[in-house]
Amino acid sequence: MKMFKKISMIMVAMACVFAVSNTIWAESPKQVNINTATLEELLTLKGIGEKYAERIISYREENGNFKNPEDILNVKGIGEKLFEKNKGVIVTENPKEGQ
Repeated sequence: MKMFKKISMIMVAMACVFAVSNTIWAESPKQVNINTATLEELLTLKGIGEKYAERIISYREENGNFKNPEDILNVKGIGEKLFEKNKGVIVTENPKEGQ
């Protein structure tokens, strides 16, 4: 019986360590280039549904590439709150001219 308690406590401790370590070393969110992202990739952004994703694509088709992540604020319906939720993952890396 004592051995069963020890094994149970060790298993519980290991489960706790695993749960914490999994959170600590979890993958960081994937960056999304709003100049090249597909509809599906845009849908991975927080608060971006199909309607907003389509607006982002339409905006870049009509106006050209976004110069910086903040330019997404020019898309109808996307405000500061939505931008703040995603600013760490939105990128606009453009190929350098002449390459």
